[in-house]
Amino acid sequence: MLSLLLIIPILGSMLLIPVSEGVSNQSKMKKIALITSLINFILSIYLWLQFDSSTSQYQFVYEFNELSFCHFNIGVDGISIYFVLLTTFITPIALLANYNTINKNLKYFLISFLLLETLQIAVFVVLDLLLFYIFFESVLPVLFIVIILYGSGEDKIRSALLFFLYTFAGSLFMLLAILELSHYVGSSDYQLISLCEINLSSQKLLWLAFFLAFAIKTPLWPMTGWLYRAHADSPLAGSIILAGTILKLATYGYLRVLIHFLPDATNYFSPLVQTIALITIIYASLATVIQQDTKALIAYSSISHMGVVVLGIFSNTIQGIEGGILLSLAHGFVSPALFICVGGVIYERTGTRIILYIRGLVTYMPVFTILFFIFTLCNTGIPLSLNFLGEQLSLIGIWERNPFAAILGATGIVLSACYSIYLYNRLSYGEYSPNLKPLKDITRREFIVLISLLIPTIVLGIYPNIILDSLHVSVSTLLYLV
Repeated sequence: MLSLLLIIPILGSMLLIPVSEGVSNQSKMKKIALITSLINFILSIYLWLQFDSSTSQYQFVYEFNELSFCHFNIGVDGISIYFVLLTTFITPIALLANYNTINKNLKYFLISFLLLETLQIAVFVVLDLLLFYIFFESVLPVLFIVIILYGSGEDKIRSALLFFLYTFAGSLFMLLAILELSHYVGSSDYQLISLCEINLSSQKLLWLAFFLAFAIKTPLWPMTGWLYRAHADSPLAGSIILAGTILKLATYGYLRVLIHFLPDATNYFSPLVQTIALITIIYASLATVIQQDTKALIAYSSISHMGVVVLGIFSNTIQGIEGGILLSLAHGFVSPALFICVGGVIYERTGTRIILYIRGLVTYMPVFTILFFIFTLCNTGIPLSLNFLGEQLSLIGIWERNPFAAILGATGIVLSACYSIYLYNRLSYGEYSPNLKPLKDITRREFIVLISLLIPTIVLGIYPNIILDSLHVSVSTLLYLV
């Protein structure tokens, strides 16, 4: 059944290939892509309902042994199942976000995002380290092409190159580490590597190689320069996928590779990672406050929140790791919603993302302003939102190890309130901007997309045990190794 999640988007792409480009066929192509992604989401929900949360073992395992160079083995546990669900949920949201704005080369746009869905799911379900690297890197050329062909910024080629070169250069060290690990163990299979004893000095070198690749993808300071540029110059659907799921590849890598396979080195380097995460939180928050481009502001806020995620994961406590996972999922809902608000609804109506030119939107867009306000509050981590639980558990986890680090990490919450409320208040209230014509409120499609992101944010914020009950066994087993 798990293999169907990988196959269905590819089948949808194959259905799109014979359809001729033309205005008359655009609606047909959009429906094929959207229905394909929705089928995959429904299938992932069924998979989750059948998942046994009482065990930490991999489930729905499928093996394909015809490949001589690697062992194609897939399965999910209590951690990866939620990243798979997030991927299948965000993909139709991304397609709907650009449903009416992308008309040129539409077929290749839709195929790109269906292909991205398969590649991202593969990262979370493969049980072989070499395949993990292959799929981890395979999203780069697809997103590179999407930014260049469909991006809107004047510097989109430079942004695409920075995104590609930053992440690819860091991942070369991960490839060397995987080859060394495979040579030492004799296999790149997850379960065999986890059973192998690796001395601390070797673990340290391997850990640093993996961490560099994941730190760039997160991104952590000082390697943050590519993210806000990629967000600012990519199409809206690209920003949604980038914030919603691509950044979670690194989060999953920390859990699956560093903590699982290299526990002693993880314990040794945890103070260093916590220090880098704290610098990232404070630096990104202060950089966010001075931004004048709305998409760049949300992009920098993503960096700050991912710093809290890393802080929780490397607290080496059950609460911290579970909080990091919850905050990753919350960020996967709220950050795409904010990109839809500023890079979709507002930008499509005003033609600008410069904060100085936008003011008083509540005058003509009251429904949008309410939704924008709720997502802004969720981004600051108010109670009853999943962001609140993720941040609190992450900070509680790090408090048990280092109270001073928890205090510094909590400054990110205060600063997030500063820049989030500033953005909302500046755009929504005050005298209506003379630079703008009267604007229409959100359409039914935009309302459905935003409500779809709001519901899980609030429901999971009120009933987090929907996730925590099935996370606890896997996280406890993972942490026991550390």
